[in-house]
Order: sequence, then C-alpha cells, then structure tokens
Amino acid sequence: MYTFGALLMRMNYINRWGLMRNTRTESLSEHVTMVCVISNILAHLANEMYEADVNPGAITSYAVYHDIPEILNGDLPTPVKYSSRGMREEYKKIERNALEKLTNTLPKELIETMSPVLRGENLTEREYEIVKAADRISALIKCIEENRSGNMEFESAYKTIEEKIKENILPETEFFMNNFLPAYKLTLDELLSE
Repeated sequence: MYTFGALLMRMNYINRWGLMRNTRTESLSEHVTMVCVISNILAHLANEMYEADVNPGAITSYAVYHDIPEILNGDLPTPVKYSSRGMREEYKKIERNALEKLTNTLPKELIETMSPVLRGENLTEREYEIVKAADRISALIKCIEENRSGNMEFESAYKTIEEKIKENILPETEFFMNNFLPAYKLTLDELLSE
C-alpha cells in the first residue's frame, strides 16, 4: 500500500498563520492551490511577454508539492522559522527529512522521477524563483483578505511580504503585482463589472 496521496490530502487539516488572529482560517491545501494558479500565470507571462523559456507544467508541478513537508511538520510561523541562521538551517534539515519520508511513500518505480519534482530540482533558477514569487504573492493575498475584513493584524505582514517580493522582482511578478493584484481588493460585483 502506498500512502503518498492519502498523506497529501492531510494538507486540508494544516492551518496556516497560526500565531495570527484570522477572520477565516486558510488551510495548506488552499494556499497550495493559489500558489499553483499564480505560478502558472507567472510562467505564461514570462514566456509570452518577457521572452523567457520556462516550463509552465514543471513550475506548476513543483508548486503542487512546494510545502508538503508541512504535512508532517505543521506550518512553523515565519518569525520563528527565520529568527536566526541556526534556526533556519535546523528547520531546513527537518524539512528535508520530512520530504524524504514522504518521497519514500511512493512506489520505488516513481521515486527516481518524482523526487526531483518534489524538491524543485528539475527547475531552472528562474522557474524556481517564479514558484517562490507565487508563494509570497499568495501570502500577500491572504493579508489583503484579512485587511478587507477589518483585521489589521495582517497589515505589518503585508508590508514585510511586499518588501520581500520587491527585493528580487522578476518582470512577470511586477506585471502581476501591478495588473492582477489590485483585483483582489475588489468585491464580487466589482470583479464581475470589469
């Protein structure tokens, strides 16, 4: 029996933003879905508007799996995870161990081909950066949703994440930030009237 798929379904039970007061909880599964959508859009923008040669399928595949160590480890809050170099390095080891454990729940015949996908090792640097940008944009969207609901708890997180995105911004990310992100602040009626 192979438990990989069943373990991935556990993403539904992992809540993100554990140290923050949320008006609505966000599961890891919801986050991963948004990262997939955003990274796929970014990949197509990169190719069609900025003459990149990235693989949208490979990017989206990695986006599906980019946070799977959290299935075993939970979502460690960012301020804790990045509180020191030592903490960061230790947590990376923990994530690698979790990823190895999850990889070993696949049939042996799939491990060789899927392992690089699960780790993002099949991506170019730009493709990896696209998923990273999508991950941050997804977090930014969560902050927008919370702020729109009157929860100012996420205001500081919004500023920090936005600064991180702008530190090493890809042209497709900048386009998304300028042309897609504002729509996340609109109501349904406003979205449909555009």
